[in-house]
Amino acid sequence: MTRRRLIAWTAAAAAAFGAGGTLTACSSSPGSASAPPPPSEGPSDSFSPTAPTEPPGVLGLPDPSASPVAVRSKPVFKVHDLLPNAPSNAVALTIDDGPSRRYTPEVLQLLRKYDVRATFSVVGIEAHADKDLIRQIAADGHTLANHTMTHPQPFSRRSEAQIQQQIADTQSVVVDAAGAEPKLFRSPGGDWSPAVFAAVAKYGMTPIDWDVDPRDWSRPGTRKISEKLLAAKPGDILLCHDGGGDRSQTVEALRTVLPALKAKGYSFVTL
Repeated sequence: MTRRRLIAWTAAAAAAFGAGGTLTACSSSPGSASAPPPPSEGPSDSFSPTAPTEPPGVLGLPDPSASPVAVRSKPVFKVHDLLPNAPSNAVALTIDDGPSRRYTPEVLQLLRKYDVRATFSVVGIEAHADKDLIRQIAADGHTLANHTMTHPQPFSRRSEAQIQQQIADTQSVVVDAAGAEPKLFRSPGGDWSPAVFAAVAKYGMTPIDWDVDPRDWSRPGTRKISEKLLAAKPGDILLCHDGGGDRSQTVEALRTVLPALKAKGYSFVTL
């Protein structure tokens, strides 16, 4: 990794961080498998910095054009759309915008306590700052997904080069920390376009979304987060956040939700 790129990442991170030293996450409204609605960008476009414009596929990653996958026209909204052989009672917990030094360890502790595996959609600048947490997530058996380098919104309006660079840089960071490339990609705010789908396929990934969104990023209260998650049905993909701000309500909700969903007979799977 070149010194220039490290300096650029540091500058982007500094611009993205608020006075309190945390990123403000954004989310979208839950999608629909048949006709996903336009994304809602959350409280602000606070992840606006983008990495410097350079050709994608740098930092030692293999040429993405060598092993592309089929380009999809929509993301995955349901567990069985991606994992047709998953148990009929399967649900998937996805956790976005980390890792966070403050909240990711608490989330990991709860997942260990209740023997739950999750899918972490990580932001590259956060992963670069906390590679030990990325390694711990992988070591605990969770799946790592690519969630762009700086979480820019609206992501679909970036140029093709910027979209590919956001993806390529995050792939490189995760490979450096965990030793394996993510096979899943989640767009910031659930914002998709043909260019995004093409870039995701070029890097050998599957685009994933969700269908249960408690909007925990908005801090609506632990009770509201819990109620929304507890209403999950078999096959649902649940969205939560461990980064991007104060995630104490999310952590408290998961203390109740994880054992309650298991008691209802649901099986947690990674995507």
